[in-house]
Amino acid sequence: MAQAEHRSFSFATAMLIAGALPPNSAQAQIVPVKPYLECTLILEAESGKTLHREGTCDKRFSPASTFKVPLAAIGYDAGILEDQHKPLWDYQSRFNAVARDRKPVDPTIWEADSVIWYSREMTARLGPKRFAAHVSKLGYGNGDVSGDPGRNNGLTHSWISSSLTISPEEQAGFLRRLLSGSLPVSGKAHEMTRAILPRFSAGDWTVKGKTGRVWLRNAAGEIDRKRPLGWFVGWADNKDRRVVFARLLIGAERTDGIPGRKLRDAFLKELPVLMKAK
Repeated sequence: MAQAEHRSFSFATAMLIAGALPPNSAQAQIVPVKPYLECTLILEAESGKTLHREGTCDKRFSPASTFKVPLAAIGYDAGILEDQHKPLWDYQSRFNAVARDRKPVDPTIWEADSVIWYSREMTARLGPKRFAAHVSKLGYGNGDVSGDPGRNNGLTHSWISSSLTISPEEQAGFLRRLLSGSLPVSGKAHEMTRAILPRFSAGDWTVKGKTGRVWLRNAAGEIDRKRPLGWFVGWADNKDRRVVFARLLIGAERTDGIPGRKLRDAFLKELPVLMKAK
């Protein structure tokens, strides 16, 4: 695909994610509405060779729910998580979760449904010192799990528009280490983390990955609804070929929704097209 054609496709994708155009609109192919920031990065998993790079991929932002990938590796390595379906923890009213998350959750459900109370139960069992040590050992982003200044909430909020940040480049690098078994965690931790991530199809590609979505904060530290952030990170297999990817989109307009699953679905449609010429 020619660069100009692909760029117009990216802008249309951004508009569809934001809900600015109906999916079948003819304008979706021609109206260039640029997001605040975006990145699409695809690497060969084994060699690290760049297959596709578009946008700003070296700036760090909150990982949001993509942090469940390294947190799974930490949980298995620390013995908190046992296998794909253990432990199964029951919901408790003190979690104050949204209605859809008020249910028993195991590691596979946790990743598939992105259940935040399960993450927080894991970090509570680790405690602040062990949690910080594990994240630092993984070399994940800036490694800062202190949380919001003066609020002592690192165990519950550090990865949600707070202190912990990571770039698309670093996301892809982390995934390469997860796939190669070279993270400083046990073999079981590598295997189980890879196993519990959600699976998707993208043409002839089988994809495993995790979404993340959050609003960024403004200079005053307040949630900025003009800056919705969406992630989709993971890897894809096609016969004997494997790639890792990181997709990031930060919107430029006020919205009540955040691109997460819409971003994922758009990338799954785009991946086979991007890989045809590679």
